[in-house]
Amino acid sequence: MPVTITTRVNDNLAKLIDEIAKKEGMDRSTVLRRFLEQSAKNWLIKKSLKEYQEGKLTLRQVAKISKLSLWEVIEEAKNRKTYFPYTIEDLKDDLRAANE
Repeated sequence: MPVTITTRVNDNLAKLIDEIAKKEGMDRSTVLRRFLEQSAKNWLIKKSLKEYQEGKLTLRQVAKISKLSLWEVIEEAKNRKTYFPYTIEDLKDDLRAANE
């Protein structure tokens, strides 16, 4: 069920929102909902990838939290230039496993 949330914005932001709404053929509420949804999703991906870099999450966990596929998360990580914590020890372990 939808919930109403109210907030105050400055005049310049209100004018910009109205301008975007007019150009997109939408009402102000639709523009704001789309912006909020996009920003919240972006925040969730960014935070989850940061926790991945810190070794707190796996890529699969990031995908689940972000509601993306594993491949979408890998693409997001690439686009955001996310450092993959992969050490020499990880490589050695992977090579040992591949040779078994």
